[in-house]
Amino acid sequence: MHYSRLGSSGLKVSRVCLGTMTWGKQNDQADADQQLGYALERGVNFIDTAELYAIPPTQDTYGATERIIGNWLERHGSARDKVIIASKIAGNGLKYIRGGSDISAKTVGEAIDGSLARLNTDYIDLYQLHWPNRTSPHFGKQWPGMLALSGVDAQQQTEQMLGILESLEGAIKAGKIRHWGLSDDTPWGIQQYLSLAEQHGFTKPVSIQNEFNLLHWKDWPYLIEQCVHSDIAYLPWSPLASGALTGKYLDGKMPEGSRWTLMANHRNGLFRDTQASRDAIRALVELSGEFDITPAQLALAWCNQVDGVVSTIIGATDMTQLKEDMDAFELTLSQEQLDAIGKILHQYPMPY
Repeated sequence: MHYSRLGSSGLKVSRVCLGTMTWGKQNDQADADQQLGYALERGVNFIDTAELYAIPPTQDTYGATERIIGNWLERHGSARDKVIIASKIAGNGLKYIRGGSDISAKTVGEAIDGSLARLNTDYIDLYQLHWPNRTSPHFGKQWPGMLALSGVDAQQQTEQMLGILESLEGAIKAGKIRHWGLSDDTPWGIQQYLSLAEQHGFTKPVSIQNEFNLLHWKDWPYLIEQCVHSDIAYLPWSPLASGALTGKYLDGKMPEGSRWTLMANHRNGLFRDTQASRDAIRALVELSGEFDITPAQLALAWCNQVDGVVSTIIGATDMTQLKEDMDAFELTLSQEQLDAIGKILHQYPMPY
């Protein structure tokens, strides 16, 4: 296993981050225990979760994933200082989470205490803002005309950010969290937090996690360039495009128990399922056959080699998937292979 520095935090995290959002919905405690044991054996020291999980989010599964991790920590106390645990505060829009309110100075403190209790730990290594209070260009909202950018009250947003920073700083000083980061945000959001932290002497963000994969690489190069030069770790989530890049959904297939069978009626729906994405996936699947690796390994190995990527968040519902995914990070794509992938990226630059 290879390790990289988590931004300005000084922490060294594995290039693989074990995502956990299926735990509590598609996976139970026994599954989670097995995944955690295997991942640690392979050298993974980075675990990502959120108060929102399991996914798809429901009131019944809210906090379930953190409780599963907390149960594991209770039985493996000696492992706590060997793992870097990242969690997130949910943003606005879900009535069953603090009435659907914005992230604020008040809700940050409440959410941290809730996560600490569920995780059965005294501190969280990396605490992230799951999505900003303003609508951000994620989950298929990056197309022109989908966001009223000029309608956002930048002053109000900035004031909220300052309050959030103050609360995060208090949590750091109290020892409840060690570092903090962003998720599903933009270069403007990053810069506002950096500027406010500098102006007021607060701790700056050390990371951001956004969706990033062979079908959705809009953060390259502009946001990732900002991360590199601001010493902010870039952490891709959904590197397999919610499983689509494995090819298992091609030709209308919908494997029983798969992610997409659960997401069809979710608020974001199957926005990744377009004719362009199907065509791109088919081309990538064929290319992986030429490389004699699986489609998932092609996608993960590509993501891992992108300049600026620090650790890639993977998730699996069974051990076969997890082992296959982990093996991808031992692969090194040749320049010839990267060029072949690049031709497909040029042909399908933004398929969803």
